[in-house]
Amino acid sequence: MNLYNIWCDLKPGVGDVDFSQKVAAYLGHLEEQGLIEGWRLSRRKLGLGPSSLGEFHIVIECSDLAQLDAAFGQVASRRDPVEGYHFGVNSLVQNATFALYRDFPDPERHQGEERF
Repeated sequence: MNLYNIWCDLKPGVGDVDFSQKVAAYLGHLEEQGLIEGWRLSRRKLGLGPSSLGEFHIVIECSDLAQLDAAFGQVASRRDPVEGYHFGVNSLVQNATFALYRDFPDPERHQGEERF
């Protein structure tokens, strides 16, 4: 599984529940289209975490990079309905940071013949 991570803060005046509803609409749409496998929204608790990462954390699960690329392609089209969902989330956040992780060890990883 590939895990596309997004950390962000809300812009001043943005409600946390409104943000969570917009994230659910956006990522729920992508999931219904088969463009992602799942997603999760979490929020920093008790102020614990690096200050360089935002208060909110979104994890988007994709089966492989082809699925992630298809999701990016759909969003990059800037066509409705996905454009409305994307704008609905993107317009509420600031200080966004992105990262791509994968489950480890990879399922195709064979051990015992490494040459390093």
